[in-house]
Formats: sequence, C-alpha cells, structure tokens
Amino acid sequence: MNFEKTTMDYLFCVEKQAEEILVDKSEIVALDKKRNDNRMAIRAIINNKMPQNKTWIAVGPLLIKVTENRAKEMLQEDQILLDSRINKIHSDLKIKVNKLRDMEYQEPVKGLFLNPLTKKEMNAMNQLLSGHSS
Repeated sequence: MNFEKTTMDYLFCVEKQAEEILVDKSEIVALDKKRNDNRMAIRAIINNKMPQNKTWIAVGPLLIKVTENRAKEMLQEDQILLDSRINKIHSDLKIKVNKLRDMEYQEPVKGLFLNPLTKKEMNAMNQLLSGHSS
C-alpha cells in the first residue's frame, strides 16, 4: 500500500508540474495576442490618413475618448508591460520544464538557457569573420 501511495504522490507532482507548464504556455499565447492587437492599434493611429483630435480606446471594460497621442502612449506603455510579463513567464517556463524533465529522470533540455549575442558581441564576430575572409 505504501508503494502505491508513493507512486500516486509522484504522479500527482509530475502532472501538477506539467499542468503549470501548459497554463504558462496558454498565458503566453493570450498575452502575445493582446500584444499583437496593441501593435495593430498603434499602427492604425500612426497611419491614420485623417488625424482626429480624439479617438476611442478600450480600457478594460470601459470605452473612453482620449487624444490620439495619449492613446498611442497608453498602448506603448501596455506593450512594455506585456513584453516584460511575457519575458518573465518565458524565463520561469525554462526552469519549470527542466524541473519536469528532472522529475521524469530525463536530461535537461540542451541550449534552453542560451542567450542571443549582444550587439557588441555581434559586431566583434562580424569583424573577426570579415578579417579572415579577406
């Protein structure tokens, strides 16, 4: 009976971890959709052929009328918050995936914590590569 309880506890922990990963992934999709909608709204304000003094914008369940500049500022501020929230979930997700793989007695995902080269590092690489090709 003790072996069955231990097995059930283990399976429960694995399923709980996997569920957290799926919830995070679905949250990223929802936030990314909102980020894309904001990007389209900002582009619509910028490309407006007949600029108006004020425009309607949805803020949660409310619809308010603000100047186009203020609407653009609000959307850009929201973009920053969405970007930071998505980045935080992404970094937490990497840890959760490795924890799940550890629980399943698998190796960590190779390259999961790689970061892109900075602009400075990329310039140094380009200089190095262009110096050898000459």
